[in-house]
Amino acid sequence: MEDAEKVSKLTPEQDVLLWTTLASGFTQNMKFKEAIDAFCEMLVSGIVPNNYTYAGMVNACTSIPALELGKQIHSKVIMAGLEEDVSVGNSLVNMYMKCSSMLKDALKVFRGITSPNVISWTSLIVGLAECGLEQEAFQAFEEMRCIGQQPNSFTFSRILGLCGTIKSQNQIRELHGYIAKTNANKDIVVGNALVDAYAGSGMVDDAWGVIRTMSHRDAITYTSLATRINQMGYPEMALNIINNMYDDDIKIDGFSMAGFLSASASLGAMERGKQLHCYSLKSGLSSWISVSNGLVDFYGKCGCIKDAQRAFGEISEPEVISWNGLIFGLSSNGHISSALSTFEDMRLAEIKPDSITLLVVLFACSHGGLVDLGSEYFHSMREKHGIVPQLDHYVCLVDLLGRAGRLEEALEVIETMPFSPDALIYKTLLGACRFHKNILLGEDMAKRGLELNPSDLAFYVLLANTYDDSGRSDLGEKTRSLMRQRGLRKNPGQSWMEIRDKVHLFTAGDRTHPQINEIHQRIELIITEFKDRGYSCESNEDTLYHSEKLAVVFGLFNAPSTAPIRIMKNIRICKDCHNFITNVTLLVDREIIVRDGNRFHCFKNGECSCRGYW
Repeated sequence: MEDAEKVSKLTPEQDVLLWTTLASGFTQNMKFKEAIDAFCEMLVSGIVPNNYTYAGMVNACTSIPALELGKQIHSKVIMAGLEEDVSVGNSLVNMYMKCSSMLKDALKVFRGITSPNVISWTSLIVGLAECGLEQEAFQAFEEMRCIGQQPNSFTFSRILGLCGTIKSQNQIRELHGYIAKTNANKDIVVGNALVDAYAGSGMVDDAWGVIRTMSHRDAITYTSLATRINQMGYPEMALNIINNMYDDDIKIDGFSMAGFLSASASLGAMERGKQLHCYSLKSGLSSWISVSNGLVDFYGKCGCIKDAQRAFGEISEPEVISWNGLIFGLSSNGHISSALSTFEDMRLAEIKPDSITLLVVLFACSHGGLVDLGSEYFHSMREKHGIVPQLDHYVCLVDLLGRAGRLEEALEVIETMPFSPDALIYKTLLGACRFHKNILLGEDMAKRGLELNPSDLAFYVLLANTYDDSGRSDLGEKTRSLMRQRGLRKNPGQSWMEIRDKVHLFTAGDRTHPQINEIHQRIELIITEFKDRGYSCESNEDTLYHSEKLAVVFGLFNAPSTAPIRIMKNIRICKDCHNFITNVTLLVDREIIVRDGNRFHCFKNGECSCRGYW
């Protein structure tokens, strides 16, 4: 742009085309103030802007964003008699949709365009969708088709994205048929949007069907699919997509690398994550902020907090996502003080916390037993950080108070918060009632929760356990019987671990693993040794072969002797298994790291990093 400015100043006869080109150049290079200055200088010079000049200035106002300035330019458009021009109208529709809360302004401009083109309609559709007006966006799309305006690839991709967001399977199939009839599916942008829409709605087979019919595929094709599959809870399937990219000779880029690191983090696949890290270093992808953030998240979720800190330290300019990942990694691994001091470091670095940051900080306080500090953070969110607490923050506050035994305060939070309670917040307080053996309040929470969702078996399980822990096993069995009568079945506890790049899965009560007999025998020998040494051991027939016990014992005689045993579990670890693993680390000099459905437990020398707050 410096060279462009020099050339423009050396030009003896300056016209509207020169000034428009100069202002557009500034806008394209994200120098919006300079673009507006050039526009003002043009007006001072007596040169009359044309429709393209005004369109470019409106686009600059949209990017800043600067609604009031955009309105001033709009008034000049009207005075110039260009309000019906399609290029100016398109820019104004886009600006009002993105910068104004008044939808009528955008609609008024759109209706004033003499012959709206595909860009006009697409701007309207996208704007309606981003305002949460899904049905109005679909109606606009139908109106566009009815008047004979052919959608382009961007229109199709955005309307398909909307279908994926609201998970409307019928509309996706209908759109797919229309796209096929118009041969628009030959465009890779449309094909990728179809893949993402199908996968986002849970129709993975249909997504693969689209991929097989595409004449050309790229990194976006597979990144969309892998991301959606990982979000559905199938991280190993997501990681297998790397093989498809290899077969199609498509290189992993920064976006797909971040997605695969996320899948590795979900699965706890340490070896595959490290391989991806090596590839990112060799290919230069480690300079991408999304990849760096993915590495912080991956190592934190695999219990390698030093590696997470190292990955964070290599980011030249950490953003809020980077800090959130590190704070969560520290807190979930039991490093509560470090997590909170990292939050203070973030503020000193003048990085503005977002709602996720405060959620993670509240999580840290809850799992560290810092009830007063956590309450202080919660009540200062709005004043100190300008963040309005959302329902998730109230759930954390209830968890914080509940763990500390302040059950009445937690109930008051639920009854006075500015949101309708959901099932999760009732489950959170019910879990606290179980821990503190408060049957009456626990029954009330279960009743309220089941009124919202009668088929949520977590309420039955938590209530039954509350009865058991309070010495009323008769009521516990009655609750489980009621659950069975209603056809509800508890999801089996599953644990898995990776050894030599292979994932071994264990399910409670399952005997399909080739070493299962040896594992059972070893568990029984270990418990016998516990009793001989006088260790606390409460194993019963129901918990004797829980999945985490199977995984730990398998790891003892299969994992390298110097390496920590790393185990992932789909639900929260039970008290019996927690005691079992704690005692195991008194028998053997091994570190055992368990990531359950709630947090990390790092067992070593008869102690756990959770310090009982689990």
